[in-house]
Amino acid sequence: MGAADTPHVVPFSALPGWAQADHLTALRTFRRSCKVMMRTPFRRTARFGGSREDWRAACQAAPHVPETRRAARAFFERHFLPVSLQRPGRHSGLFTGYYEPETEGALKPDAAYRFPLFARPRDLVAFTPAEARIAGTRYGRRVNGRPVPYFTRREIESGALKGRGLEIVWLKSLADAFFIQIQGSGRIRLKEGGVLRLSYAAKSGRPYTPVGRILVERGEISKERMSMQAIRAWIARNPERARELLWRNESYVFFRIVELPDPRLGAFGAQGVQLTPMVSLAVDRRYWAYGSPVWLDTRVPDAKGAEEHSFRRLMVAQDTGSAIRGAVRGDIYFGFGEKAGARAGRMQAPGFMAVLLPVQLARRLTGGKRRTNFSPAR
Repeated sequence: MGAADTPHVVPFSALPGWAQADHLTALRTFRRSCKVMMRTPFRRTARFGGSREDWRAACQAAPHVPETRRAARAFFERHFLPVSLQRPGRHSGLFTGYYEPETEGALKPDAAYRFPLFARPRDLVAFTPAEARIAGTRYGRRVNGRPVPYFTRREIESGALKGRGLEIVWLKSLADAFFIQIQGSGRIRLKEGGVLRLSYAAKSGRPYTPVGRILVERGEISKERMSMQAIRAWIARNPERARELLWRNESYVFFRIVELPDPRLGAFGAQGVQLTPMVSLAVDRRYWAYGSPVWLDTRVPDAKGAEEHSFRRLMVAQDTGSAIRGAVRGDIYFGFGEKAGARAGRMQAPGFMAVLLPVQLARRLTGGKRRTNFSPAR
């Protein structure tokens, strides 16, 4: 796991800023996750996620906690223990940001609106384990009964899905279409009037390749200057080369139209609950279960997306993504709109991450191993 160590319990008192945190907003966010956790079984086993039964007591108690910060803090300290895989005093891993883009679109294509976003195709299926071994991927399509990988980004944008009526909306900008896929959701201001909300429906199963990394390797953008905004600027300067660059990322995301119950919250994340700005976190689901509270200590860009400041907050794991790989890895949901995009696009920092696990689960996973000399340092 690289910088990660074996799992160990960290005292709440060793989490810098814990006493001043907004535990009440985290509790409200956790309650929304609990509704899903208690309704459906854990279909995929996370290495440190436990089972639904491990979480039952905390989820049953959460709705009855008084609506005060003090009571919320007491709830988390009573039902959970912080578990970390990082060595004492070291910020490591990688923490980035994402957001919900907002852009212009139309329900019918014309000379200005030329770049479609697609609904999930019917022939995109999840393979059985045996089929996945044959195809080399968990998702794809069956051709004459044989599992094969799904179409690449290049094939789809060259017409592989043409004539199926899968186009939901057309956008003005190739870059907008690409980055809405990267973020996994979007708000589209329609030429015809109104706003269309799109949420993640499926991905093609093809490998995800960060185009920013390619630009750095080519020497087009320095590593220090790399951001979403830098990539957009490069695409604008190099329209004739942009498509070839984006095709290097074979992964493709499909969408569905959604009506959001709470307009103050964001789109639905992978767990199936609306995301809470600056509280919802995308994690690697191979390690952590959706709904896990996460203490994060890192640095984030300010409201202008420029200077960084300390960020110490109790968050909840409610989403994931193709680029979120590793036990000490997280993607902060910054919300929606231009300001959120300015911050999310420049967010890239190491940090310290402790996942709050139900007491018995934490003790079972750590064998009672506890760091008493823990003192995270900047």
